[in-house]
Amino acid sequence: MAKFRFAGLLGKLRLGAVLLFLGILASTSALAMRVSPMVSELTTSGAGAVARIEVGNVGSASMPFETRITRIDFDENGKLVETPADEDFIVFPPQGLVPVSGRQVIRAQWIGRPDIPTSQAYYLWVRQLPVETNPQKIQGTDAAVSIDILYTMKALIVVAPPGAKPDVEVVSLTPEMIVPPALEGEAATQGEGAAPPGAEPRPGLKVVVTNKGNRYALMSGAKWVVSGTDTSGKPFERTYSNEEVATLLGVGYLAPGGGKRIFEIPTGVALDPAKPLTMRFIR
Repeated sequence: MAKFRFAGLLGKLRLGAVLLFLGILASTSALAMRVSPMVSELTTSGAGAVARIEVGNVGSASMPFETRITRIDFDENGKLVETPADEDFIVFPPQGLVPVSGRQVIRAQWIGRPDIPTSQAYYLWVRQLPVETNPQKIQGTDAAVSIDILYTMKALIVVAPPGAKPDVEVVSLTPEMIVPPALEGEAATQGEGAAPPGAEPRPGLKVVVTNKGNRYALMSGAKWVVSGTDTSGKPFERTYSNEEVATLLGVGYLAPGGGKRIFEIPTGVALDPAKPLTMRFIR
């Protein structure tokens, strides 16, 4: 059974930072925002229990915004589930107006349980509001019409108890024909690890992993090494780089406390299920 302990891989979650276009409105100017950092890791108490997230306005008009918090989880097939969780944080300011070229720092302070048994992941939503701030349009003196895009950006916040560590184990490896996942550019519209329409099945491997530790793990933060025998009797070994894993699987977030995920990776050749199969994760 393969086993690997992940550590120091928080930066890989930047692959999962989400920019959503929520609406297109008729208006007089284009609005845009920047949010930094996209990933914050907090402790459950003390100075480390506060995230400071900066919202910048790089548009041509003042930018009104509002915030909300959702807790995020994944089912074993990788489907993201979000649950409202504003009660776990104090966010200040919850709303604001950022002037052109200006910045606003948002403080998100953890007020949930100080003794959480495992790490928990959240999104801080920063949503641009459809509020007109152009005085000429408000007064009806500007007849020009253009297209505005309202942005919503999600900054990831992970809260972990002191000393938390992941403990990832491979539950099973099963050779089978799989439909290859979307390429990296397609993943944003089809979801993490989604298959493109009309894709043909090809030889691959179904991988079931679980995390018995009390800290999340990122499966894209390690190289995957598969060893076995193909159906013609030849030895098989393939190493998947971090970038390749991220393209195939997305960030591969694996929840703590027994969280389980099923991943499918192409192998290029059919593997013999009757012969030993192993998988290693290396830094």
